[in-house]
Amino acid sequence: MEEAAARAAQLRQEIEEHNYRYHVLDDPVISDQQFDALMRELVELERRFPELQRDDSPTRRVGGAPRAGFSTVAHKLPMLGLDNAFQLEELRDFDSRVRRLAGLSSVEYFCELKIDGLAVSLQYEEGRFTRGSTRGDGFTGEEITHNLRTIRQIPLNLPDPVTAEVRGEVYINRADFEAMNSLRREQNKPLFANPRNAAAGSLRQLDPRITAARPLRIFFYGLGEHNLPVFTHGDLLAYLERLRLPVNPHRALCRNIDEAWEFCCEWAERRSELPYEIDGVVVKVNDLALQERMGNTARSPRWAVAFKYPPEEKSTRVLDILVNVGRTGAITPVAVLEPVLISGSTVQRASLHNEDILAEKEVMIGDTVVIRKAGEIIPEVVRVLKEKRTGAERAFQMPEKCPSCGAAVHRLPGEAVRRCFNPSCPAQLVERIVHFASRRAMDIEGLGPAVVRLLWREGLVRDLADLYYLKASQLSKLEGLAEKSAANLVAAIEKSKGNPLHRLLFGFGIRLVGEKASRLLAEHFLTLDRLREAGPEELTAVPGIGPKIAGAAIRFFQAPETAELLDKLAQAGVNFNEPVVEGDTAGERVLEGKTFVFSGALKRFTRHEAAGLVTERGGRVSPAVSRKTDYLVTGAEPGSKLARAHELGVAVIDESAFLELLQLQ
Repeated sequence: MEEAAARAAQLRQEIEEHNYRYHVLDDPVISDQQFDALMRELVELERRFPELQRDDSPTRRVGGAPRAGFSTVAHKLPMLGLDNAFQLEELRDFDSRVRRLAGLSSVEYFCELKIDGLAVSLQYEEGRFTRGSTRGDGFTGEEITHNLRTIRQIPLNLPDPVTAEVRGEVYINRADFEAMNSLRREQNKPLFANPRNAAAGSLRQLDPRITAARPLRIFFYGLGEHNLPVFTHGDLLAYLERLRLPVNPHRALCRNIDEAWEFCCEWAERRSELPYEIDGVVVKVNDLALQERMGNTARSPRWAVAFKYPPEEKSTRVLDILVNVGRTGAITPVAVLEPVLISGSTVQRASLHNEDILAEKEVMIGDTVVIRKAGEIIPEVVRVLKEKRTGAERAFQMPEKCPSCGAAVHRLPGEAVRRCFNPSCPAQLVERIVHFASRRAMDIEGLGPAVVRLLWREGLVRDLADLYYLKASQLSKLEGLAEKSAANLVAAIEKSKGNPLHRLLFGFGIRLVGEKASRLLAEHFLTLDRLREAGPEELTAVPGIGPKIAGAAIRFFQAPETAELLDKLAQAGVNFNEPVVEGDTAGERVLEGKTFVFSGALKRFTRHEAAGLVTERGGRVSPAVSRKTDYLVTGAEPGSKLARAHELGVAVIDESAFLELLQLQ
């Protein structure tokens, strides 16, 4: 046994050395056959002696059994985003702010290429890789340790027994991406949109064996919590290299912002030479002590900026113009293009946004156009190359009827888009279900657009609630959904029942009620029942909720089809509550179930502020006195509401008594 343990340790060390030379240094010293022989020997030793198996063994890189789901990891130091600069003047503004905050006449900067990938965090304990996670929202990410172990560039054991959190960017080379898509095309599988999406999707696989089969790579660029002996960012990167963590070789120490600008310009011209995608250069203050002294804003460090390159532009021809119907009924023109490779992926369609932009750009069927990816993601038409027109081009007219349901479409005053207002429009319903299942809403793994359209075609789903009544036996009979896939989808739908209220609200796709507004409403009202009963005054009393959002929410909850939908969701056991944050005043529900009306001017609060205090404590505010009113709160010069309260026997209190009820006296 001792001999086997010693040989296993020796094999692990040799295999890690060869992994480093092959995947990081690109300088192998043994053949693939010799490497495979070492790996087979280690696998056999660990099979014969299970007690020799270790989580940090290179044999674990091939992936283990599929996992039930992802747990969350709180980042001890937030993984903040970066402010952007697009021109030299904005870089100079950044430099001026840095020098002003530092109290220095000049500052050294360190420049690195900005890899277009997925940010991750890896924790090493005494040199052993113990946990990895995604960036997530910057404060909490998903635990993906098993998937990160499959990336052969990542050392499972460091040469020094350090304890530190290291941060990097996982990416896929262009050539590897094209090879992946070529294989998927042969297998009739959906193609990846671009290398970044492919890398992100690969890291979020519940089965690490799938991740292991993907050509993922990584560059490390920074540290989270640590006590390593480094004093500048340049020292930090050199130390990471000493730990055998791959660091991008294209980097530079710059004495001032002018030298940083030269680095940015150089790589703007040379970016096509790289085997991977970059979207700019990160410029950082080199002195780590100065970084710490400057600190961060709520969303980004003050000591770093991302200089972003303009999106790549290509020309192609418009073969046709179609229209899409979105989940809110918006009718959007879309250009069908001759396929063109841009920013790492093949583009065949591009948004024309709305009929005003279509008219402004004068896009015609048959035109040669310049396209780019807005935000490096969504293809859009930039301009028409009118000099290439032949006279055979055809104008496009927006439809008067919805292409999905045939209902008349209308353009409301002040809006840029035409809309279909038919609540039973199939295209809208399908898009709503896709949105409902999306990651930022109910996060139902495996319920993508293709599956939703399949469920719709087969008549299994006609509204959001129908999802919660699906059975694996039904799904497994559908084309493309095997028994295991069907069971996994049903499990994912079941799991989504426990999501907090703010995810459900966002999933409803209420017009104007986005992710932020959904969270504000959920955290304020805590239950769906209380939110449904809220009137305009109560809703606008919530900080960040204006009259338009309040009106959209009220219209949604007053619609007859919404009541039916919510009843079905409740019967299915979907959660309608938002967890109360410990210590939040919203938990002190001293006015639970009480209805208040205000009349006259208060001294201490505005009407808006007073309504907010009531709803925070569990009460509700109504604009008019009725038999259901518990208290009329009067200020200076109360109006006709006072007489109505006396008529109905409603309790009338002044501002002092109101403060007592609020427990503010």
